[in-house]
Amino acid sequence: MAFIEAHDLVKTYTPKGAPVVRALDGLSLEVPQGTVTALLGPNGAGKTTTVKVLTTLIRPDSGSAVIDGVDVLDDPDRVRRMIGASGQYAAVDENLTGFENLEMVGRLYHLGARQAKARARELIELFDLVEAQNRVVKGFSGGMRRRIDLAGALVINPPVLFLDEPTTGLDPRSRLALWGIIERLVGDGTTVLLTTQYLEEADRLADSISVIDDGKVIAKGTADELKASVGGQRVALTLVDDERADAVREILHRHGTGEPVASNESKTWIVPVADGPAALSAIVGEVTAAGIPLHDAGMRRPTLDDVFLQLTGHAAEADGSADDSTKEAAA
Repeated sequence: MAFIEAHDLVKTYTPKGAPVVRALDGLSLEVPQGTVTALLGPNGAGKTTTVKVLTTLIRPDSGSAVIDGVDVLDDPDRVRRMIGASGQYAAVDENLTGFENLEMVGRLYHLGARQAKARARELIELFDLVEAQNRVVKGFSGGMRRRIDLAGALVINPPVLFLDEPTTGLDPRSRLALWGIIERLVGDGTTVLLTTQYLEEADRLADSISVIDDGKVIAKGTADELKASVGGQRVALTLVDDERADAVREILHRHGTGEPVASNESKTWIVPVADGPAALSAIVGEVTAAGIPLHDAGMRRPTLDDVFLQLTGHAAEADGSADDSTKEAAA
């Protein structure tokens, strides 16, 4: 049995004056113990709703979920004592210091004053916040707020940790630092379910990736397995503008082994090909003859972005639909 299991989860919302929204549409998921499973998908795919169901914040319309043998729907209080969670936005009290925030979380978990202080000190050191521990959080940078928030999720040293887009809005340096912390936690045996829009994040951290679109898992496997599933090489063209996009798409279609797909607001077009060098030469020749200006043209191996583009027809970081929180606010 997997450490986290979800089967056929369905969750719908009915915004006033709008059609029913199916945030989850039969989603199933398994997370082995001591691993990182990433839920990869665009805004509105159902990632946050999945986390909210598993962390007992909302109930699904149907389906089941179990964490370490405990039924999430039948025994939510027990589940809450087993898990830690960090959402898309740091849940910290800006008027308290970093240390006081962690001590407060410990007291809320009924650790007792002495134990709460001791655990706060441990986490301050773990997250490299010793110099900032007595500063009020309102003066923290985004990366420091994220670290305090993640530290708060670990106060009870939970065996399972839910991270909902934990590095959203962070600069590259802060993102790398947080990735290092997550890797250390998993190395110590923590089971992590991570939602992300960042392909690099999933590639770096995840032992397994579940690609989600329209409220269901449409593919799963390791990063290498998913890349291998789309196969072959890719030719990518980046246009100066998208006025001739239809013509470029027709050229790519003639030389590709699959349908061309667009990313970056239709200015970059990508197509799988059987023979990369020959296809690239022929495609660039036709595009040049047609007088279509390019910023770039090249050949590359499949990436997770290619996986998502081929599976869904749009990029993983697209903002084509409202996110889960927007859906729920409308309900």
